[in-house]
Amino acid sequence: MECGIYGCPARWTALLPRGVRRLRTRSGLRARRWDVLALTPEGRRDLLAPDLLTPDGGRDFLTDWRGKFRIRRSFRGAELSCGLLLAPGNCPAEWLSRIRADFAVSYGLSARDSLTFSSLEEPVLCVQRALPGPDGTVIEPQEIPLPGLPAPVERYLPLLGLWLLCG
Repeated sequence: MECGIYGCPARWTALLPRGVRRLRTRSGLRARRWDVLALTPEGRRDLLAPDLLTPDGGRDFLTDWRGKFRIRRSFRGAELSCGLLLAPGNCPAEWLSRIRADFAVSYGLSARDSLTFSSLEEPVLCVQRALPGPDGTVIEPQEIPLPGLPAPVERYLPLLGLWLLCG
């Protein structure tokens, strides 16, 4: 199984599930079709740079008057492909639709996210809906207590999502 995480802090390297690659460059993302591809919030911000997403490095991302990103119609999409995409819930839907993914799992503190916390004081990871595992299994909705998780706990959601999906 090919699993990778983009935008992963160096201090997480020893915490990654076995076989998950820490992707450090944009070209590493394009190297293959990933069974599971995770984006940290930092990785998502880096991917909003237009030179990855367009062959000519053009400015296909524009900012509207509210400061939100929107994508020009000429956007040709990234050469990114994965079976399961684990991404922050605040990714623009228009942008996510440009990554070829069989299934997307969002994480964040919103009630709309697939992975969130039901408690931050005594961290409890909440799987809000059934999720497909990369090996075809189904991960049922559940709550998983995580005592001793260092604060701020929300920073660890992409890592916890990888453990849930790949670990």
